Amino acid sequence: MNKAKNFSEIDGKRFLREAFVAEQAVLAVQLDLSGKSITHNGVMGDVNEQHFIQVLRKYLPRRYEVDQGIVIDSNGATSDQIDVVIFDHQYTPTLLDQHAHRFIPAEAVYCVLEVKPTISKEYLDYAAEKAHSVRKLERTSFPIQHAGGEYPPKPLFPIVAGIVATNVDWVDGLSGKHFSSNLAALIGTHSLDCGLALSDRAFDTFGGTLTVTDKQGSLAAFLFRLLQRLQSLGTVPAVDWNRYASILSGSDAQPYSQQDAAQ
Repeated sequence: MNKAKNFSEIDGKRFLREAFVAEQAVLAVQLDLSGKSITHNGVMGDVNEQHFIQVLRKYLPRRYEVDQGIVIDSNGATSDQIDVVIFDHQYTPTLLDQHAHRFIPAEAVYCVLEVKPTISKEYLDYAAEKAHSVRKLERTSFPIQHAGGEYPPKPLFPIVAGIVATNVDWVDGLSGKHFSSNLAALIGTHSLDCGLALSDRAFDTFGGTLTVTDKQGSLAAFLFRLLQRLQSLGTVPAVDWNRYASILSGSDAQPYSQQDAAQ
């Protein structure tokens, strides 16, 4: 007798909801265990980042790669080390990979997240600085050739940024005025678009205003609202690899055009 099948047939919505609540509880236990058993803060941070990375890999389509990394642009400028980067790996290679270290071209990045023990003013500001270090990088966009000619360079989409944590510092949680006022103070390239406190709720501003979910099922809400946002961005722009080539070779190579390819 398959109890899960019977339960899903009786109340499918409840079955799905409770399955994700259990998934959230498992992640919370993993993070709590690392906090209690790992004595080195740096190691604990790395372990917690991997827990969140594994969850994102599990539920995001394979077109989205999820990993730690440093973002780099065609001028050779780099971001800070980013806990979680969601990026394109189908059309855009990473650079100079060495074990767990990699440079991710800025054009490939969809989203950056910071993993922290709690959501507080200090960590919101910290995550905002990390987001700024990525968003200030230059991104190229190159025309794409097709049978009838070429598509113009794709407009650049805004890179999503957020924070994920186990807890939240404020007594009124993510639904209170303390959180909302601190979030609203982060603007421009420092803004944060989404986040999750496993012990509390998820939030995002994808609809133009702050949305805070219910406590139950906040992990599922965070994952699927983030996925919807990623889907709305479409594909990443085509990279102008000549810009990278000129930096890496130390040359002043002239731009390569589709006309050159036809000659």
